[in-house]
Amino acid sequence: MARQSKLYTPGQESLFPLSRSKVELFQQCRRCFYIDRRLGIGRPPGFPFSLNSAVDALLKKEFDVHRENATAHPLMTSAGIDAVPFRRPELEIWRSNFKGIRIPHAASGFELFGAVDDIWQENGTGRLIVVDYKATAKDAEVSLDADWQNGYRRQVEFYQWLLRERGFEVSPTAWFVYANGCKDRPGFDARLEFRISMLSHEGSTDWIEETVLEAKKVLDQEKAPERNSECPYCSFVEKQAQVS
Repeated sequence: MARQSKLYTPGQESLFPLSRSKVELFQQCRRCFYIDRRLGIGRPPGFPFSLNSAVDALLKKEFDVHRENATAHPLMTSAGIDAVPFRRPELEIWRSNFKGIRIPHAASGFELFGAVDDIWQENGTGRLIVVDYKATAKDAEVSLDADWQNGYRRQVEFYQWLLRERGFEVSPTAWFVYANGCKDRPGFDARLEFRISMLSHEGSTDWIEETVLEAKKVLDQEKAPERNSECPYCSFVEKQAQVS
């Protein structure tokens, strides 16, 4: 089946591209997902996190030096990770937004994809390790314990699943390279300093197949799902309608 980039049409024969972020949108709110992929009306965009993007870019440059030399980054060594950055020609495509790792999913008729921050490869086993870069600035130590970080965990699990569907052996342990901006320095001096934490997550991909098939069912409906009371976007639209 050929790939197409239009909005979803029930019964279409071509593969419909569905990104990891849209699968996450489905999990957050089925109504918002339907309106986005069927009607082309997306949620209002958030503010761009330019500093986070800069941290991502610089971390990639650091790890790419070690990728070229087939050596472990000191952060990997300090965390006890026996691996080196994965080297493969298509890695740049896999890390590129709107391209990413792609697989055809016959049961749904979707082409599922997502752009990974980085991939490492275990020494000895050859298994791949999914890696995600995160950046923040807060007084407390960073962790992955908050409910709002469920999306972070699902993110790396989705990448693990994509790689397995591509035929790779993948470690169940994903790693977050988490940069926390230091606010306790005596001054700015035109520079920011970060504390880097290495956080692991034991991923489970059991949820993905069922979720994707449920997303397919929702898109095949003739009407949008009911408003989700837990969704702030749905609540805003409903309250706005009451005012007007």
